[in-house]
Amino acid sequence: MLKGIPQILSPELLKVLCEMGHSDRLVISDGNFPAESIGKNAIVIRCDGHGVPELLEAILKVFPLDTYTEKPVKLMEVVPGDPVETPIWDTYKEIIARYDERGAQAVGNTERFAFYEEARAAYAIIATSEKALYANIMLQKGVVTE
Repeated sequence: MLKGIPQILSPELLKVLCEMGHSDRLVISDGNFPAESIGKNAIVIRCDGHGVPELLEAILKVFPLDTYTEKPVKLMEVVPGDPVETPIWDTYKEIIARYDERGAQAVGNTERFAFYEEARAAYAIIATSEKALYANIMLQKGVVTE
């Protein structure tokens, strides 16, 4: 056990977050995301039983977002015509605002298949049990300045 580290961050996940460098990307995926096939060249970490918001909150306590890019956070866009609501995105923006002064301005949307392509180049993918649809989020790591 360590002091000041959220308990949801496993030793394996902490190690990966530490290994990542500036501009490396991390995907926190929902339960429907094809983490294993998309992540063939990435580190895939299973966080079954957890949702994306709780992991996002814990990760952002230790993970700086890239300040050299306008949108270091990306969400998978809803496919046009898909009648899906995405209230979880509001939750993400609230969490991000607690850790990055840009708040919702740090968040961009990426077309579904473009998101998959970017995820193929991610350093790591965290596979969750999140049931919300279009709940995938990609974070681009920045530098620690403190």
